[in-house]
Amino acid sequence: MIKKILVANRGEIAIRIMRACREMGIPSVAVYSEADKDALFTKYADDAYLIGPAQATQSYLNIDKIIQTAKDCGADAIHPGYGFLAENPQFAGACEQEGIKFIGPSARILKLMGDKVTARREMIRAGVPVVPGTDECVAEFSQAKGIAREIGYPVIIKPTGGGGGIGMSIVADEGKLAKALEFTQASAAATFGLPNVYIEKYLIDPRHIEFQLLGDSYGNVIHLGERECSIQRRHQKLIEESPSPALTPRLRKEMGEKAANAARLVGYEGAGTMEFLFFKGKFSFLEVNARVQVEHPVTEMVAGVDIVKEGIRIASGLPLTLKQKDIHIKGSAIECRINAEDPLNDFVPTPGRIVSYHAPGGIGIRVDSGVYSSYSIPPLYDPMISKLIVWGRDRLEAIARMRRALYEYVIIGPKNNICFHKAVMENPRFVKGALGTHFIENEAALLAEVKTIMERDKPLEKKLPPPSEDRKRIAAIAAAAVVMQSYRQR
Repeated sequence: MIKKILVANRGEIAIRIMRACREMGIPSVAVYSEADKDALFTKYADDAYLIGPAQATQSYLNIDKIIQTAKDCGADAIHPGYGFLAENPQFAGACEQEGIKFIGPSARILKLMGDKVTARREMIRAGVPVVPGTDECVAEFSQAKGIAREIGYPVIIKPTGGGGGIGMSIVADEGKLAKALEFTQASAAATFGLPNVYIEKYLIDPRHIEFQLLGDSYGNVIHLGERECSIQRRHQKLIEESPSPALTPRLRKEMGEKAANAARLVGYEGAGTMEFLFFKGKFSFLEVNARVQVEHPVTEMVAGVDIVKEGIRIASGLPLTLKQKDIHIKGSAIECRINAEDPLNDFVPTPGRIVSYHAPGGIGIRVDSGVYSSYSIPPLYDPMISKLIVWGRDRLEAIARMRRALYEYVIIGPKNNICFHKAVMENPRFVKGALGTHFIENEAALLAEVKTIMERDKPLEKKLPPPSEDRKRIAAIAAAAVVMQSYRQR
């Protein structure tokens, strides 16, 4: 069994992993940048080490420094969380060379799944449907033109590496193809180090559905059902739920079996997801995220499985504790990502100091967070404040519970997207489950509703006591008034 785990990440996911370690009796080690010296995760860990300046390239992306810190503190395993180095095959390979267990897929799998063209070929071999497109990199305009004509416009050009929608170009007609190809190649080279791109048919407003997978080193792979991740901005998820309101039991079984079988064929080990686009009743492979996902808590809520603890057991060389027949999805869960961002200004990040913080509670509520009152959200990293997750006996109860939880949630300081989530939970199309990846753009009245809710819910903040610093100022003013009154009387 693993004896000590270094968590090569920050914020809420670092705390999430450390909580699993504490339950398992495994000491955890935090590594942090200068910007995170006062962060909650550094206090929660059993030990913490400064690894560099605020810039991620010199701290959270510094492979040599992280490996050396693990060796110095005696950690025999590293958990990468998500983002940063989580899907970096060089990092996983460096761990393997040093005899440190990388909690996640092997460097071979990370390299295989990290290249989107290679992953497409593997899925085709495993019998998983894919979106029409190329199985090789596209380098020249003449090649791109022939492919686009064959599969039909609109098409989308994507980098073979990376993710998060970075550098992707949607092309409506041939006249825009050359510039789009050049742009995506340049973006891929600048961001991921390689100009390699590929082309797929662009599906207009599909649903984004992913299956949670767990695989061990003995060839056992199971799925824990699906998550609907269609509410997005800039190809990045904002709201996730499980199960999807779109899937029938037959489709769920078919998609889950294909995802698990494909993972088994490539020798997948650890936690991860297979992502699909769901369009006009048919599903097509999108990509594999070879790591624990931001939205993994919604699956934990409905499946009753601790995904992080299972990943640690798998990395320790133990077989899965569950078989597919043991997995039963109960109820419905929804996750809202609470970010320091302005939904009325194209969701621009708004880092800054949290003056006052009150998280919701009660039955069926979970808050995964790494912040506290007076904490300052750094401008150099993802502006996530927390993940708010609710569970209900069915989808309507989960929506009602999320509305209540959002009503209770008070964050004074940086602008945040709580009112956006309130607007979505009250949106008739969302309540009906009629979702798509362009939900935000297609709901013209959504941002107007955000403004209305911002005005409507202002009184709630006024019901709470003023923040501590405000109280000090009020007390000082009151004391000064008493002194002045005494002086006047004398």
